[in-house]
Amino acid sequence: MSKPHILIVSQHFFPESFRINDIAKEWVRRGYRVTVLTGIPNYPQGRFYPEYGLTRKRRETWNGVEILRIPVIPRGHSTPGMVFDSFSFALSGFFWNLTTRLKADLVFSFETSPMTQVRIGCRYSRRHHVPHFLYAQDLWPENVEMVTGIHSPLVIGPIDRMVDRIYRETDRIFVTSPSFVEAVTGRRITVPGEKVHYWPQYAEEFYRPMDREEARTKVSGMAESCAEETQREVLRRLLSDDSFKIVFTGNIGAAQGLEILPGTAEILKRARQDPAHPGIRFVIVGDGRNREHFEGAIREHGVEDCFLLIPRQPADRIPALLACCDAAFLSFADSPLWEKTIPAKLQSYMACAMPILAAAGGETARILLEADCGLASSTGDEAALADAIRRMADMTDDERHALGRNARIYCGEHFDKHRLMDEMDRFFEESLKTCRTGRKQHCAS
Repeated sequence: MSKPHILIVSQHFFPESFRINDIAKEWVRRGYRVTVLTGIPNYPQGRFYPEYGLTRKRRETWNGVEILRIPVIPRGHSTPGMVFDSFSFALSGFFWNLTTRLKADLVFSFETSPMTQVRIGCRYSRRHHVPHFLYAQDLWPENVEMVTGIHSPLVIGPIDRMVDRIYRETDRIFVTSPSFVEAVTGRRITVPGEKVHYWPQYAEEFYRPMDREEARTKVSGMAESCAEETQREVLRRLLSDDSFKIVFTGNIGAAQGLEILPGTAEILKRARQDPAHPGIRFVIVGDGRNREHFEGAIREHGVEDCFLLIPRQPADRIPALLACCDAAFLSFADSPLWEKTIPAKLQSYMACAMPILAAAGGETARILLEADCGLASSTGDEAALADAIRRMADMTDDERHALGRNARIYCGEHFDKHRLMDEMDRFFEESLKTCRTGRKQHCAS
């Protein structure tokens, strides 16, 4: 018997770098037919990727995944741009639902903000009487309030009601942290506990520990292949730098709270006793809406010599860049929402056996403590982070390697890809069986 046809609804997909890419490939490997409804790629730069556009590459096949791209307005670098981008995808999806002849057996909505995109999956599910699964990466309306600072009931009220409706119309809701389970089931409408599941993100298989020499060889090759001299020189500096290197990889946005680093670097620089000592270096790999602001803060604190800034890289290059450094860093802006969040880069760092430094509390601090794989300081506390960095820099290589081993072991025990995908297979089978027998009201309506 052939496996079901899965329709994935996700505003972001390849060549944008999101975990749904690997999930889709894995479903194809397992025998499913997979179609992705997505937008024209423009994240995080805010402009359409080369080769893509309103009249270019609207349909393609990638690793066996059929991709359908509907029109969007590029997000640009402003809040209004993000709003137009979000609503343009939802609006295009509305019209796509009216005209599509695609026949899928179930819908899987991968929700990074905005939640409006999930309405596309809800409508398809209702129209074709198929199960609808939601994988929520963000909580709404909490995310809207945190990012925009808007708390008016006139704005938040309609969003809240939209989220309630989505949760009611979804057969299964999967979330990325235990705290998210509590948040969803604790809403003012009753979301049955058996409907909501903690299904953590995993690290793709190319995230693995890498020998330092192997990593240096790969990064050297990356440097030689760079078309831009500036980027080539930064990668060469990474290889020649003998300081204690702390690496951050990913999006540079408001949520990441990277504003803590320039002030922390200034504290460490002032406290350095020996000017000849190589000191601490922060290696930032990524791009995003806040990059210019972040670079401005580095200049204001006079710590340009404490940072190496590397543009966004393909995900499969990240393990080599990590292995050329001594510790990996993650942080959040100060918000109760981020306390509930397990960031995807945490699993990537752990899979690569990196000792971890975090300026974060909540779920992130809990995991670091349980795994014994790093040090966490309070969100936004530059002095506490500087102290944690000094403590880790003063560790022996063996002590840091032990933290990295602990991270790798914990990742295997709690975030194993194959176990999680097997679990999702069972949810699919159960929901499809229920739908076919007509016992579920959603599928009978």
